Amino acid sequence: MQDGDEDVRLMLALRDGDEAAFDALFARWSAPLLRYVERMVRDAASAEELVQESFLRLYRARDRYRPEARFSTWLYTIATRLALNELRRPHHQRPHQSADEVDDEGRSLVLASEEPRADDVAHARRVGESVEAALGDLPERQRAALWLSAVEGHSYAEIAAALSTTEKSVKALVHRARCTLALRLGAKAEA
Repeated sequence: MQDGDEDVRLMLALRDGDEAAFDALFARWSAPLLRYVERMVRDAASAEELVQESFLRLYRARDRYRPEARFSTWLYTIATRLALNELRRPHHQRPHQSADEVDDEGRSLVLASEEPRADDVAHARRVGESVEAALGDLPERQRAALWLSAVEGHSYAEIAAALSTTEKSVKALVHRARCTLALRLGAKAEA
């Protein structure tokens, strides 16, 4: 049985009253959904709340579930809409916080493994921070489209459903996001 088939089976079981199916779906999808929402809203606490709200809405809508599209598309549509609504709220305009632990002065406390040299670790951290900052500066819809495509592996049709737009629009969003990242990261590399 393919992963998508298993998700549909679990969702149909939940619709029929099997509460254990909800636990299985949550265990299966909460971590990838949290990573996605964290990248969208750039705030770990808000992301956790939005993921919980996404699953609450999934549970409440279980009777209306129809397996025409992939389960993941349906779940990511719920989460994307909640994240975009969160980003529109005035209180959300906060400075970017890294998911890493930080010391009192805001420096990352990420520990390097025994193998890499200190300068390699520092360079990798700078590159990672540059990529994360460039991603964070993208408009929300571009960031969502790029993340769903490049990281989560969704098709343009699935992303279009999640963002309530057309496939052509998704292609344009992903293209613009990649071009913007290339320009920003290229400019940082030259500096």
